[in-house]
Amino acid sequence: MTVELPLIGFGLPVSGSWATPDTMRHIASRAEELGYASLWTFQRLLNPVDADLGEPHRTVFDSVVALAHVAGCTSRIGLGTATLCAPFTPPALLAKTTASLDVLTAGRLTVGLGIGWMPQEYAAAGVPFTQRGARMDEYLRCLQALWTQDPVEFDGDFYTVPRSHVAPRPVQQPHPPLLLGGTAAPALRRAGRLAQGWISSSHQDLSTVRTCAGLVREGAAAAGRDPSTVRIVVRGVVDLLPSAPPGARRPLQGTREQILDDLAALRAHGATEVFLDLNLLPRVGSPSADAATSVALAEQVLDAFAPTTDSAPAHHG
Repeated sequence: MTVELPLIGFGLPVSGSWATPDTMRHIASRAEELGYASLWTFQRLLNPVDADLGEPHRTVFDSVVALAHVAGCTSRIGLGTATLCAPFTPPALLAKTTASLDVLTAGRLTVGLGIGWMPQEYAAAGVPFTQRGARMDEYLRCLQALWTQDPVEFDGDFYTVPRSHVAPRPVQQPHPPLLLGGTAAPALRRAGRLAQGWISSSHQDLSTVRTCAGLVREGAAAAGRDPSTVRIVVRGVVDLLPSAPPGARRPLQGTREQILDDLAALRAHGATEVFLDLNLLPRVGSPSADAATSVALAEQVLDAFAPTTDSAPAHHG
């Protein structure tokens, strides 16, 4: 019996010592060559001195700039943000940036957005930390109006766009696929109601993916949309080991066979895509990690879980 796996993506090197321009291009090209479905980045605006975020959050490249850097050395593989904190960027600016990148990559972009959780980052972005849910709902309506309406005009409680033309238009119509993060039930239903799906955080308890996927699909159904079309994208902090770890292990930690079993279980629980991310593994994504060792491990992981080319669509347009 053939075990069904989700689509497999890979986390672009953006954190720590291995995140260099050359390594980004190398990993992106290798992932495309091996048939991976997508490359993903994440955002960290600040690493506050009074917050214990861990070593992989000390030095992180801008999410969109990193994708733009590797876009030119790839032609097929999907590109995604996992995730951008939407309120930190005005909707008009994000619409312009993402539409431009969608055009320059011939329609390979997926826009993953989150609401954010760190007061220090909100303070640095100059955005109030209160009313985040209401702000996010309006943000998404404004963003989609900017992508799809010509001329566009928007007048909300938080955002205003004077009647204007905004171009270039995205290649993907009506707009690039939009995925939302979040773990609370309202956020999960919002992803199904207002977006094309959900994307998990690095701290996601993978044993709850079935419940999360169900809530996302409930939101889609309540909005009159087909729940089967919803994308459920999971960030997998993968830790490939030469032998099974002693005692209890977390999902996606262990031998190739154990991790393949975990991927199949995630697919059975509703995940449509899992991207394997080494950035948040401290022995890879830390500034003090040995970069050559990190690249060697990434190449090992890429080879171990390489999809067949015919099972990995280029992107989700």
